[in-house]
Amino acid sequence: MGTLSAVDELLQRIASEFETLPRQLQNVASYLEKQRANIMVQRINEIASGCDVHPSAVVRFAQRFGYSGFSEMQAVFRHDYTEGVTTARSYQQRIRKVIAEGDGNLPTSHMALRFIDASRVGLDELAKSLDAEQFEAAVDLLVKAENIYVVAVRRTFSIASYIVYALQHTHKRVHLVSGLGGMYREQIRSIGKNDVLIAISYPPYGKETLYCSRIAHQHKAKVLAITDSALGALGREAHITLLVNEGSAFAFRALTSTICLCQALFVALAYKLELKVEETIHPGEYDD
Repeated sequence: MGTLSAVDELLQRIASEFETLPRQLQNVASYLEKQRANIMVQRINEIASGCDVHPSAVVRFAQRFGYSGFSEMQAVFRHDYTEGVTTARSYQQRIRKVIAEGDGNLPTSHMALRFIDASRVGLDELAKSLDAEQFEAAVDLLVKAENIYVVAVRRTFSIASYIVYALQHTHKRVHLVSGLGGMYREQIRSIGKNDVLIAISYPPYGKETLYCSRIAHQHKAKVLAITDSALGALGREAHITLLVNEGSAFAFRALTSTICLCQALFVALAYKLELKVEETIHPGEYDD
């Protein structure tokens, strides 16, 4: 789990204990997730007001998760923001950082092995943490869907493109919300109550993906989220959430686990659909 930021680790702990928290502390938990980018600059009274609780509840929340008080917990969010800025730098800047921190000339084969190791760690984590019930529910959701919409932006766009390609090998009507020409709104507006949106995003969440998720909810469609936190901006309101924590090397996160999960979704769906077809065929129907 070393590939997760401290804030992501905290949010995962919160997610696992969310149902056991008193109502006031649940309010704080939800607020922290929604405002994670702003927590570092907010005063405790502002946070308490946003949660509709007394400031002492914010302190109790921090202590519940092992911090001495609000200030210590806030420092975690501040550090996460600083690291996020570093991660969001240009590719060239990140490569220069690798060079600056390296011990002499780093063999390129060694870099390849580091990425392979990071991907392997991510896959091992996916295997250990996969929620079988959520996965089965996700497949059933897709089986029942009249239309399947898929949205992901920037680094995860390639995953969306792949899963649309794969799903088009079934009889399902599949739509890639590509945003070509800036037309996210136009491409998602026809989604309906019998449809499913597959939304893929990780922090910092793509605003286009979150927009499509909101529209799907408004139109009574189901949302299948592939993300890293059940309490995250995408996972919190999804009908089904499949969690993935990618490995990383040299400040670049892999996509290995995400595409593996998407491939598994496609194969499982195709298997279920084929079983349904076989159930409607009488023995000997196609015999000569």
